[in-house]
Amino acid sequence: MKPTRTPPLERRISELRAEIDAIIDARAQAVAKESPGVPIGVIRNLLTARAPACPCSQYLQLGRAE
Repeated sequence: MKPTRTPPLERRISELRAEIDAIIDARAQAVAKESPGVPIGVIRNLLTARAPACPCSQYLQLGRAE
């Protein structure tokens, strides 16, 4: 049986989503330092709430907020 390979586009999308998650997490950590006592999950949700569920859209929305 031939092993299935991850298509290049699928792999790139997964890598990109992981990178975007790291960027959003870093932004949430920075905000958390200025907002002691607020759970990081709440901060992350507030950062991405205005964008659709797609991580790419969330990243673009965050970029506009700077």
